[in-house]
Amino acid sequence: MLNGPDAYSLFLGFSGGLFSTLLMTFTEIPSWKRWGLHGVLEWHENQVLATKILKLSSEKVHFRGIFVLHFLNGGLDGIGFVIVLWFIPVIVSQIFLSALIYGFFLWIVTLVPIHKPITGIAPWSHPLGHLPALASLVGHFVYGAVLGYFFLNTPI
Repeated sequence: MLNGPDAYSLFLGFSGGLFSTLLMTFTEIPSWKRWGLHGVLEWHENQVLATKILKLSSEKVHFRGIFVLHFLNGGLDGIGFVIVLWFIPVIVSQIFLSALIYGFFLWIVTLVPIHKPITGIAPWSHPLGHLPALASLVGHFVYGAVLGYFFLNTPI
């Protein structure tokens, strides 16, 4: 499908990742409204990182830092998907499924090994139960589905 690395494909990957992150973010808003910052695992991670990197008070929620990191990660993950396609070519009909699997992969990679070291809270023994992890999984599937749909309809 892809001939090799080029700036256009990387730009499309970043753009697709940003758009996917936007729709993923909409799925996370109900979790935030219901459980607060700790109910959205990715936002909680980004809050902790933003306060440490920018030396901000951890007493206040820093949405600007949360969303800059959230969208930066999403855009870079879109580029990551393009790179995966360079190394593991798939036919167009498998792009959607590949992107769903990629969304699940991102969930595993971003949740299991790094959530507790960053936030101090293990996702599997979370004070709010398993629902934040499940909401995060749904968000990552939405990310993958949107990314897959984006690349189904975008020639790269």
